[in-house]
Amino acid sequence: MREIVLDTETTGLSPKNGDRLVEIGCIELVNHLPTGEVYHQYINPGMPMPSEAEEVHGLSDEFLSDKPGFLEIVDGFLCFVGASPLIIHNASFDLGFINAELEKIKRDPLPGSRTIDTVSMARRKFPGSPASLDALCRRFEIDNSARALHGALLDAELLAEVYLELIGGRQPGLILATTASDVSKTRAIERVIRLPRPHQPTAEELTAHAEFIARLKNPMWNK
Repeated sequence: MREIVLDTETTGLSPKNGDRLVEIGCIELVNHLPTGEVYHQYINPGMPMPSEAEEVHGLSDEFLSDKPGFLEIVDGFLCFVGASPLIIHNASFDLGFINAELEKIKRDPLPGSRTIDTVSMARRKFPGSPASLDALCRRFEIDNSARALHGALLDAELLAEVYLELIGGRQPGLILATTASDVSKTRAIERVIRLPRPHQPTAEELTAHAEFIARLKNPMWNK
């Protein structure tokens, strides 16, 4: 089973107000475990970066000036995600931006039905508790010390760990069955047969014991 953990960074909070994507990060999971395959892309938004957004993710106009636009990277992005379910923290936000970019270039949107929202999962599992990515990292003791600034790929990596905890732990694919090939690789254990130990006392031991008992004064078994 293939899944894609996805995160984005943007110029602001609302694509309806003209905000754009500036970064996409994706992690591939197969059977809920990371495969090592990732997709990561910075995107030139074609607009000035608001200072408030730059303070969140650190992506400046100068840094993004030579990066490709969304039209140039869309095919690679869609090829990577394929038809797999998308694991997203606050899915409506990220998917809203992705679909706004797709709409601008006359491409079909990604359906919300293929997303798994980890915010909703966390709120169902821990009602009334904070459901931010940082809060969930603290809850599950996931090291997020490298997260001085938001970054799509780093946040996707952290979210992959959080998601595995939300679905029941970090070893969902643990297999305990032993196959015939496993048995064939097992080295035979050589067992050494020892002679049984004698448990009857020797004549010398009986004599020594009698001498010891004779030295006892007023033993309790004589009372």
